[in-house]
Amino acid sequence: MSTGGEFYLNLEWLPAAAVDLKQQLAAVSSGTGARGNQLRQIAGMRLDANQLVRLAKTLRTVPDADRTPLSPFRLGLISNSTTDFIEPAIVASALRYGLAVEIVKADYGQVLQSALDPASAINAARCDAVLLALDYRGLPMDATAVGDAGRAADQVNAAIAHVGAVRSGIHTNSGAACVVQTLARPVETLFGNADRTIAGTWAWLTDGVNRRLVQQLDGGDLLLDVASIAETVGLATWHDPTQWNLAKLPFAMEFVPLYADHVGRVLGALRGKSRRALVLDLDNTVWSGVIGDDGLDGIVVGQGDATGEAHLALQAAALQLRDRGVVLAVSSKNDDDVARLPFQKHPDMLLREEHLAVFQANWNDKATNLNAIADELALGVDALAFVDDNPFERNFVRKSLPAVAVPEMPDDPALYARTLAASGLFESLAFSAEDQKRAGFYQDNAQRATLQEQVGNLEEYLQSLEMEIVFTPFDSVGRSRITQLINKSNQFNLTTRRYTEAEVAAIENDPTAFGMQVRLRDKFGDNGMISVLICRRDGDDWALDTWLMSCRVLGRRVEAAVLRELLQQARARGLQQLIGTYVPTDRNAMVRDHYAKLGFTRLSESPDGVTLWSISTAFEVTDEIPMVVSR
Repeated sequence: MSTGGEFYLNLEWLPAAAVDLKQQLAAVSSGTGARGNQLRQIAGMRLDANQLVRLAKTLRTVPDADRTPLSPFRLGLISNSTTDFIEPAIVASALRYGLAVEIVKADYGQVLQSALDPASAINAARCDAVLLALDYRGLPMDATAVGDAGRAADQVNAAIAHVGAVRSGIHTNSGAACVVQTLARPVETLFGNADRTIAGTWAWLTDGVNRRLVQQLDGGDLLLDVASIAETVGLATWHDPTQWNLAKLPFAMEFVPLYADHVGRVLGALRGKSRRALVLDLDNTVWSGVIGDDGLDGIVVGQGDATGEAHLALQAAALQLRDRGVVLAVSSKNDDDVARLPFQKHPDMLLREEHLAVFQANWNDKATNLNAIADELALGVDALAFVDDNPFERNFVRKSLPAVAVPEMPDDPALYARTLAASGLFESLAFSAEDQKRAGFYQDNAQRATLQEQVGNLEEYLQSLEMEIVFTPFDSVGRSRITQLINKSNQFNLTTRRYTEAEVAAIENDPTAFGMQVRLRDKFGDNGMISVLICRRDGDDWALDTWLMSCRVLGRRVEAAVLRELLQQARARGLQQLIGTYVPTDRNAMVRDHYAKLGFTRLSESPDGVTLWSISTAFEVTDEIPMVVSR
């Protein structure tokens, strides 16, 4: 495995493409029924640009109805350059992140026109997001004001205004979120090392534009940091003047798979597809050596030894992920008491037991343990990323649980931390105070599970939790987290409708709509925002457009408490009924009977399984709910 630009160029955190790739693609095309997992598994391999094209073509042969469990996503593409090679690569790469992407492309160079014309193909398509694939050559600036700070600043302002006009046009005419790219600066310098210090040079201009793009990112728009990608692999190789002159390619053809993968990461994160838990193997992963054979003194981890420091770097990376909300767990083939020794007694370990939400050390196979970890965390296995030095274990998990992300680890442990970071499995669009606390939420849940085992019955257990539920209308403080939950919740989600941050903001100011965020606290800690509801007035009724809840609070009668609050809010508005809709997906079968259990009456069922339910606002929730209510 290479360590420099080739590592990223080749996407070496992915397993190598199968030798029978053509046969696998043919089998998908000729198959029947749900083939989404097959497509995603193929996309999870290291594919070059030509192989990505073949995979995108294969996707087109699969009817929409047979793409389960992939989520459909319509992406607008506006660019000042040629994107013919990029489009299929984005479509194929997005499969890695659970998305079946349809691209709607603007005509070449028609940037402002496509954004400002309400009838343009981009705006008419009502895209889920629009990628503004603009580089420095597509903005109204050039390096002709060198040394003139005022004129150079005007150029930066003009470039920002241009991007702002495009974003505003998209927001106004289609309501889609924009994916905004930073600019990879040209590699050629005018003053050498002083270029960044002199106004008007390309380095000065692109630095200024990039800073402003980041500062002005709002309204649910997303960032694709092309500048960082180009600098990581090397600007001199990223920019290919020959390919620009011949075909107006925005960067060297060899980087198409890398660029497309980053686009897929951002779109996947927008749809809540990023991994939420990191599961670590122990022997020769977290430390060097086998704890059961070598003992506490025989394993290698710590400062002063190259191998020991390499494993410490992985531990440090894991802790940094935990600090931003990723849950940590262990899956190791070991005796439990032996596996815990380094965490308890080794002086150089950074990871300790208190950092881990679940500790699975036994002699079960890794797939069995990963299923158990997902169950204990109340997450799907598709929320897990698994790191193991052993290629046998990695391949076994990929075969047994294809929904689990398993990065291909190098032989050299010095590259473990880099590989984990490069994989993009934990792509994030924002970072909130609630994100920071998320790992703690799951560890608190483990304490609750322990208490439940000790308490005699469910009623006593719920009383012992000392719960407080907090109901609040949508507001600007919770908006980012509300949007995040709407776009990533799949299991306890009655309709799985998705909304951008701008659309959530619009609900706050819509007199015909009501948005409610729900938080839950108990004696073990704050669970944070655990439920989101959107109601829309329909005559004298409220239609429940969205009702979703975090699975980590299942079994605590939160649903009944929420219904009681909804009925109270509806009565205060003079409404007669609540109308609920259940739209079945491959992930939300757990809430099929949600409305029936709460006392709703079924009104209808369509051939595709969509059911409609009603309940009178005069209904009284009689279930005694052991929690304090705050508003």
